[in-house]
Amino acid sequence: MSLSRRLSVLPAAAVLAVPLLLAGGCSLWSDDVGVAVKGDVGSRPDVSFPKEAPGEGLAVETLHEGKGAAAAKGDLVVADYVGYRWSKDGSKLLASSYNSGKPGAFPTGRLVPGLDRALQGAKAGGRVVAKIPPKDGYGDKGATQHQVGAGDTLVYVLDVRAVYPKNAAAQGRSQPLNDPRLPKVGAAEPGTAPAITVPRTAAPRRLEVRALVQGGGAEIRKGQLLALQYVGVFWRDGKAFDSSYKSGRPYAATIGTGQVMKGWDQALVGQRVGSRLLLVVPPALGYGEKGLAQAGIKGTDTLVFVVDVLGAH
Repeated sequence: MSLSRRLSVLPAAAVLAVPLLLAGGCSLWSDDVGVAVKGDVGSRPDVSFPKEAPGEGLAVETLHEGKGAAAAKGDLVVADYVGYRWSKDGSKLLASSYNSGKPGAFPTGRLVPGLDRALQGAKAGGRVVAKIPPKDGYGDKGATQHQVGAGDTLVYVLDVRAVYPKNAAAQGRSQPLNDPRLPKVGAAEPGTAPAITVPRTAAPRRLEVRALVQGGGAEIRKGQLLALQYVGVFWRDGKAFDSSYKSGRPYAATIGTGQVMKGWDQALVGQRVGSRLLLVVPPALGYGEKGLAQAGIKGTDTLVFVVDVLGAH
């Protein structure tokens, strides 16, 4: 179960065992990937395809090496990207995040096999290109919802903005919370959900938001893509119903646009990156009178969350 619709982004690309390092304004023709890529990292790449049909194998190359920790299974990669389909009939652009200026979120371990393999080792600031054959993509059936036909090869160029490891946590100044009306939140090791103890009192009727750790990052703006860790419990019994920690990777969502529940949209816009927040969300700002049966949420449930804001893009 997830708090919102997962981002519907077509797969992107990333890394190789022996990186090819190039300057910012790079141009490369790869015999393995089979396409030419021009342009600076961070700007929309110009991708040229040959007249020939694509080869059969998976091929990934690094055009510009990034910095920082390399992505591993369970990490969340945030990146700008272009994606194409390629077959004997030619190529076609399927998706581009550069048009909207908003990056995509790629949860490793939940992508098509070729993309998961390609993202292993991706670093922030890097540019990579991948050719993903059908057997490592959508197979012989394709994916009509993504305009991918049977037998189509996928080609992606990915500019990595950030890599969030599965043990990422809030970074900031701790602030004690001594309000007996609100739940208590215990300390936790990075990558594990903090314990939440709900008081045996009536739930607040209004949205309550408290910073348990005050981050020093930028203020969150409406429409940004957030990288988050979170755990949610019921006020009525303190039992957890959802958690990014349980899923094994950070979660990504666009904030302030209705993609997540109203309580999250109202609570998170204006907060600072790096913060750990306690949210108490009344039913009207959660799942309303209908609740969410598949998660065991009733129409009368007040929900309690602890949310770590890892990044905003």
